[in-house]
Amino acid sequence: MSQANLQRYVMQLLAHHLPDGYVSDAADARLFGRALERVAHCFARIERKYYQRDKAVLFDHLNGDHMAILLYFFANTVWRENGATELPTRLFYLNKILHGLDLFYSVAMPDIFMLVHPLGTVLGHARYQDYLVVYQNCTIGAVTDVYPKFGTGTILYSRTSVLGNCRLGDDVVLAANCMIVNLDVPSSTVVVGQYPDQRFLHNEKSVRTRCFDAPAN
Repeated sequence: MSQANLQRYVMQLLAHHLPDGYVSDAADARLFGRALERVAHCFARIERKYYQRDKAVLFDHLNGDHMAILLYFFANTVWRENGATELPTRLFYLNKILHGLDLFYSVAMPDIFMLVHPLGTVLGHARYQDYLVVYQNCTIGAVTDVYPKFGTGTILYSRTSVLGNCRLGDDVVLAANCMIVNLDVPSSTVVVGQYPDQRFLHNEKSVRTRCFDAPAN
């Protein structure tokens, strides 16, 4: 699908799900193109099926994980580059409608991240780094207005919660159903269990190797 047709498709989704008469700005085409550049940069680092074929980046408008990232990048790009909120607010809402994802347009996501069927996921204003992977039903949020800080390379498996003054090192994996609150996690760690009874295990494989680099033949 061409850039123009893809943008038209997104705007048609908005008009269908939020029929309030919003009219797109002329600058939106340039900003949509910038959002697609951000998607391409992100996907080029995910050497996995559905994201690349023969080293060429793939984008599928019928893949919900792809569309969730595009809608975020489009909303964030518009807000970041001209301060507008009308279109970003609608794109944020559309992402919730289509994918059950609560990811506000002002949240500073990293350049390289992957959402894996993110139904029911809430991503707050934490400090994120590249090579972030988030599965379904995850929550990242504040405790008394203090948000987590992530290192490079993090996996949040399903039903993970990271809340408050958490400082995570590089290559941290949070197992399914894990919950941490106001907790520092050293690099190369797998966290299992729920607050306040977590356990730390050694992580022997980097997040980039697990989820982003092409598998060895």
